[in-house]
Parts: sequence; structure tokens; C-alpha cells
Amino acid sequence: MGQSTFMVEMMEVADILKEATSNSLVILDEIGRGTSTYDGLSIAWAVAEFISDKEKCGAKTLFATHYHELTELENRLEGIKNYSIAVKEKGEDVIFLRKIVRGGTDESYGIHVARLAGVPKAVTSKADEILRSLERKNILTGKKQEKQDKKQVEGQFDLYNYKLAEIAHEIDKINLNELTPIDALNVLVKIKEKMK
Repeated sequence: MGQSTFMVEMMEVADILKEATSNSLVILDEIGRGTSTYDGLSIAWAVAEFISDKEKCGAKTLFATHYHELTELENRLEGIKNYSIAVKEKGEDVIFLRKIVRGGTDESYGIHVARLAGVPKAVTSKADEILRSLERKNILTGKKQEKQDKKQVEGQFDLYNYKLAEIAHEIDKINLNELTPIDALNVLVKIKEKMK
């Protein structure tokens, strides 16, 4: 019909949100996965909030998602409970126990699933490398992928994120095999001073 899969998904979500009541059972799977990460997360978050609001909807809902950030909703909104699939990690291997347990997770096992599916080792190894790089950039340097606040003057930067990036760069340069225990302690003291 000339519509993208994401448009079809959004049309279905729109119908569900318009029609669902507190007497409805709503089952949603991976809302927002057909667009950018931040767009998708924002849509999924807003949909979950809308459905959980007893004034707007209040339907009983099963909401499957890989957006780990949504596990925070349990602490923010009444009636939301997290469940996840139990896994057992054995070294680098992951065993899916096919059991649903109470609580959320901050792990994603997409690359492990790709391995189980038979994706070539060269691809999954490269995916692991890319994932570590992306996580390092987001966590250590504080680089933001989202658009900058419009109020921010062009050319300005967040001093805190700059400091984190500087410290992360210094840590990255350290050769742990060449440090004595006292040297390591001195490095840690310097890092703590810079964090202040």
C-alpha cells in the first residue's frame, strides 16, 4: 500500500491508543524500533506512560521492548512491573533459560542471538568491537548523539563532558602492566582531583 513498516506500526499504535480502555488487553512488541534510537525510545516511553495513565487509558498491557531505559518506568509510574527472560552467563557463553522472571535487565543479548543463529564469526566479532566502542564513547566521553539544546550557543561545549573526555583519554593511555601499586594509587588520586 506504499507505506513503510514504521508508518504501518504507528498507524496500528494510533488505533490501539484511540480504542483501548481500562477493559482492554493490549499486547505491544518493540514499539519504536523502526526509527532512530532516540525517536523510538521517546515514542515507546510516551506510549507506555499513556497506557498506564488510568485517566487516559489504563489498559492491562504486555509491552515487550529492548529499550533498557524503559525499566525506569516501574519506579516512576504506578502499576508498571518489569519482567525479563532469565539467562545464565557462562564465560562468554549465554544460555537462555526460557523462563520469565521478575525484574528488568540492563543487558542486551542481540549479538549472542546472532551467534546462535549462525551469523559468521567475523561479523559477530566486529559487532562486539563496534558495541564496545559505542559504549565507551557514550559512557566515558559523554558524547551526545541527540541534537543539542537550541538555547546552547554555537561553539559552546559542556565543560563537564569535556573533563570526562579528557580523563577518559588519560585513563586510556595508562599501561597497567607498567604501574606499580603505588603508581596506580597516585594515578587514582590525580583522577579524583580532576573529577572535583
